[in-house]
Amino acid sequence: MSVAFSLLTIFLLLGSFNPASAAKGISSIDNIPSLMAPLASKSLLLDITNAGQSRLVAVGQHGHIIISADAINWQQSNVPLQTTLTSVFFLDSKLGWAVGHDATILHSQDGGLTWLIQQHKPALEKPLLDIIFKTPNEGIAIGAYGLLFRTNDGGQTWQSEFHDEFLLADDAEYLNELKLEDEEAYLDEASSILPHFNRVVIDGRTLYLVGEIGLIAKSNDFGRNWQPFDEIYAGSFYDMARTKQGNLLVVGLRGHVFRSLKNGTPWQLRQTDTTALINDIVLTDDERIFLLANSGTLLESNDDGQNYRIRTQKDGKALIAGVWFNNQLVVVSDVGVKIIAL
Repeated sequence: MSVAFSLLTIFLLLGSFNPASAAKGISSIDNIPSLMAPLASKSLLLDITNAGQSRLVAVGQHGHIIISADAINWQQSNVPLQTTLTSVFFLDSKLGWAVGHDATILHSQDGGLTWLIQQHKPALEKPLLDIIFKTPNEGIAIGAYGLLFRTNDGGQTWQSEFHDEFLLADDAEYLNELKLEDEEAYLDEASSILPHFNRVVIDGRTLYLVGEIGLIAKSNDFGRNWQPFDEIYAGSFYDMARTKQGNLLVVGLRGHVFRSLKNGTPWQLRQTDTTALINDIVLTDDERIFLLANSGTLLESNDDGQNYRIRTQKDGKALIAGVWFNNQLVVVSDVGVKIIAL
């Protein structure tokens, strides 16, 4: 979709805003550092994570990265770009990475205080939407139109991979024919033929990937090879998690939640009584499950994801991502950080 930026605008106008699914967002200004903004913690933020046990890190629009030790007082970090950032990951209390538009990858070695550019490709005009590391050296970043970059040296270098496991049979045949006829046309088609990869989740030795057009896949070799699951729903998925009791949940468009007792077969559709797009799954220490959705919709389950009750937030703002921190649910939205009263 070459008009990806308009997708973000449409989501905003229609009230079905899902920043993680927008293929191209607010454009970046090359090589200009993110500005220090007193209200950064109240601006559009797209992801939040724990950096160790005592620090939160959130990322969002204009290259904003903010950190906090209490979820109330926030300090803005030094960031070398104004690119919109979509996801952040910390391997421990020090080593972190953030990704965003223009296939940008940033890295921190001091718990999120300062950041350096590892990759920035404005000419690509595609966002990265998630990143994960299993060791300080081995990581992958995924994004729109099947983007997948891999590093084996802590992000000093990143290599692009094309995963034809996700091609439909007709598309694979078409690409093979095109490659023989017109190499330039083949490269152009290959750059946009795969579905969006929205989220990658590490579960022991297994990686799970979810995305556009009902995509669910798993890998047992850190994403070098993927095994797509049989389709259970034609709409996009935005998050996946294993519950405290060992079962899988996957969530997505129009309030869809599926639960599996056997690692993906079979899946059971769960009743949610909402059509709001579900962005994120948050697991608590006491085995509660919260699903964060658009239109201020918060779903809570106390029985391992079998049943849900709705806790609508009065401001109606999209709940984009969240964490469980100091026995509180901390979320980010288009109006910044919020602590949800439970």
